[in-house]
Amino acid sequence: MAMSTRLMMRQGQSLVMTPQLLQAIKLLQFSNLELAAFLQEEIERNPLLEAQENDAPSAPEPSSSSGSADAIQTSPSAEGPAFSYDAGGLSATSWTGVGGAGGGGEDAPNLEAYVAARPTLRDHLLDQLAIAGATPPSKLMARAIIDALDENGYLREDLSLIADRLGAPADLAAEALTLVQGFDPSGVGARDLAECMAIQLLERDRLDPAMRVFIANLPLVARRDIAQLSRLCGVEAADIVDMMSEIRLLEPRPGRAFADAPLQPVVADVIVRAAPDGSWLVELNSDALPRVLVNQSYATKIAVTARGADKSFISGCLQNANWLTKSLEQRSRTILKVAAEIVRRQDAFLSSGVEHLRPLNLRAIADAIGMHESTVSRVTSNKYIMTPRGVFELKYFFSASIPTAAGGEAHSAEAVRYRIKQMIDLETPDAILSDDAIVARLKAANIDIARRTVAKYRDSLRIPSSVDRRRVKRMSAVGVGGVAANIDLAARAF
Repeated sequence: MAMSTRLMMRQGQSLVMTPQLLQAIKLLQFSNLELAAFLQEEIERNPLLEAQENDAPSAPEPSSSSGSADAIQTSPSAEGPAFSYDAGGLSATSWTGVGGAGGGGEDAPNLEAYVAARPTLRDHLLDQLAIAGATPPSKLMARAIIDALDENGYLREDLSLIADRLGAPADLAAEALTLVQGFDPSGVGARDLAECMAIQLLERDRLDPAMRVFIANLPLVARRDIAQLSRLCGVEAADIVDMMSEIRLLEPRPGRAFADAPLQPVVADVIVRAAPDGSWLVELNSDALPRVLVNQSYATKIAVTARGADKSFISGCLQNANWLTKSLEQRSRTILKVAAEIVRRQDAFLSSGVEHLRPLNLRAIADAIGMHESTVSRVTSNKYIMTPRGVFELKYFFSASIPTAAGGEAHSAEAVRYRIKQMIDLETPDAILSDDAIVARLKAANIDIARRTVAKYRDSLRIPSSVDRRRVKRMSAVGVGGVAANIDLAARAF
């Protein structure tokens, strides 16, 4: 059989992920902080983009929960139209020129910022090292140890590795570590929680042999096993209670007061308010929305004189800037549409509390608004909604379904967890609920749940077992429960 080559045409469909589509997907899953950082990079890269200040004129805010963002508006100016993205839409604004009004002069030194600057833990320790009466080799080794401390003031790196890196003997490294451990804050330079407590107790002249054994058995302290601690330390149970009280006064994280990174407050992307007629108003938070200007007039001026590669560059910048504003508008509309549907389905939670949270999944929201589940997943990641009951991540409202024992409407897993926590909070030392007892109470409330599920929910809430809770509640009568709980949390962190 003879073989021959032929040209054939075939028609098919395929999804092409263009750079613009990838950018739109990336913008959708950004949090407001990540979006602000991304836009700052785009503004530095694209000469046609400019950030609009908060006090600049902007479009009116959304006034209803219809789920639609502001319309796109344009208007001519003296030098050509300039566009401003604000609150999900493009609105007319006036902005001319590329340079600022500052005249290019350098800013004066900020004396207030200098005075208010907080020293870091490293700076605080180096200041003490500078006036410490130690030999130069010991100071050099101590500096290396200070550089190796983490934000809590602990030395996580092996001391021998630091000595080998500097070519120093082990005894010099031990001497330098002792020097650092004598600095303020007390407990700094410790290699674990027990050593941190030992340093602080030694400073208070309370590190006797019994206390050494006590802090060497912190897992027993976390389990509130007073009987075992009493046998190991060779003291009475009342002495163990006193030792727990002393431990409570110690600082498990010496470097906490010198934390450099300030906590970033959560900024809600969507705000929900109650309307006079009993419905809910859902609107975008204007403070969390980016404001980006596209200077069309500047692009027109440059395009007139630009030639060759310069003209292509300006054309590409204008295309990217326009696409970015459209992507931001679409992002706002999508977030508002998803949030409005979540509020519609979880109105009982807003009205009555967590116990009325309904089961909900991504598919239900996606089908209701005509979008794909992956889009809803991206929208609800790292996005927050402010409600009359507090600020929640959008993903909080998605919860698994727990069936009822005799039919009827299912319960959400979050609502069941809340019921379990309520039951345990109401316990008394003489009436501690086991997991089986909790299962029986839930079934009496028409909630069909297995014992292992109750144990899993209890662990997710960081609630100890019934045996540990009974011991804690009995010890709380003599003031020990809070001490043991604090030690338990510190032990888990280290």
